[in-house]
Amino acid sequence: MEENKDANLLVIVMDTNPSQRIIRENPHHLTQCLDSIVAFANAHLMQKAQNKLAVLACHHHATEFLYPTPGKPLDIRQVDGQYEAFTLVEKTIKQKLAKVIGEAPRLSVPTESLLAGSMAMALCYIARVNRNKPAGVKINSRILVVTGSNECASQYMTYMNVFFTAQKQNVTLDVCALDKPLSLLQQGCDITGGQYLKLPQLDGFLQYLLWVFLPEPLTRCKLVLPPPVKVDYRAACFCHRELIDIGYVCSVCLSIFCKFSPICTTCHTVFKAPAPIAAKPKKKKMKS
Repeated sequence: MEENKDANLLVIVMDTNPSQRIIRENPHHLTQCLDSIVAFANAHLMQKAQNKLAVLACHHHATEFLYPTPGKPLDIRQVDGQYEAFTLVEKTIKQKLAKVIGEAPRLSVPTESLLAGSMAMALCYIARVNRNKPAGVKINSRILVVTGSNECASQYMTYMNVFFTAQKQNVTLDVCALDKPLSLLQQGCDITGGQYLKLPQLDGFLQYLLWVFLPEPLTRCKLVLPPPVKVDYRAACFCHRELIDIGYVCSVCLSIFCKFSPICTTCHTVFKAPAPIAAKPKKKKMKS
């Protein structure tokens, strides 16, 4: 009975950046992914009456809440034969996303997605929900990131802060990569105990969402899920944005560089140049 009173909060971070390769090649893929995410979100709400949902759109210029909307809910006419809450979720997400895309500035060159900031906003929303929850109610929170973008090493520090904050707040991070493997987000899933999946094909997107990400983290150990991939924990240098095995770390801001620099480009701390290693004096041979 106590378990039935627990609420599960799912925050979906959906990457809607038009610079993604799968969207550039076929804009219809965005509509296909949106329909699958809406069906997945409604399946989460259908599991338990206490379940809660939030959906964020991560664009190239900002992050916007698609659901729930602040203030008064949208006045939406019910569709015959559909549960009112499901209709509200679907119509609200689609109307808000259309507004976000319509108001976004036009791109002349491909731009990176603000995924790290979107995940930080999701953590802030989870913290607010936990702060305002009724006494005696436990909320199990998790974040699902759906993206087809390449990860950007310029957001490395923000990623790490998000991962360890989620770990401290007992928030599980799940990632569904639609295009290329994402090593940094793999680290976040491993740190928080979440599930990482590189989607084999886009046609089965909804089936993979329901199979891998719909079950709660506590019940996943009883299911046959894809085997975990080997996580690459190498850090990305701040100068060339490439993963390195050995590097130099700033003692002030913990920035990582592949080569020694007398000045930290992040916090502008000046370091002393390493002194050359003095040669050992040769021992004189004792005359017999």
